[in-house]
Amino acid sequence: MANAIQEFNDYRAKMNEVILGKQNKVINRLFNLDTNTYAEGALSTKTKEMLGLVASMVLRCDDCIKYHLEKAYEQGVTTEEMYEIFAVANIVGGTIVIPHTRRAAEFWEELQAQ
Repeated sequence: MANAIQEFNDYRAKMNEVILGKQNKVINRLFNLDTNTYAEGALSTKTKEMLGLVASMVLRCDDCIKYHLEKAYEQGVTTEEMYEIFAVANIVGGTIVIPHTRRAAEFWEELQAQ
């Protein structure tokens, strides 16, 4: 199962290198803003990752969901907390978020098993 995590991370790193390597000022600045948005500040990095995960689920971006799941895992989010995050995302986003919750739960299980 950990292969899915490694495949996701390898692909993301490879394509980020390609994209950033083109030296497009706007894209590079956008990536920088994204990185800095999740840095420790008035809100903890853990809180920001949880917020990012809810937003990603509501927007139905599976790659974003996987990214924030892994970051939340690294920040020590518990399974109990994770399922409350899933609940908030489903209330805000509606039942259309349920399929994304299934995939998120599957990826979360993979993270826990590694």
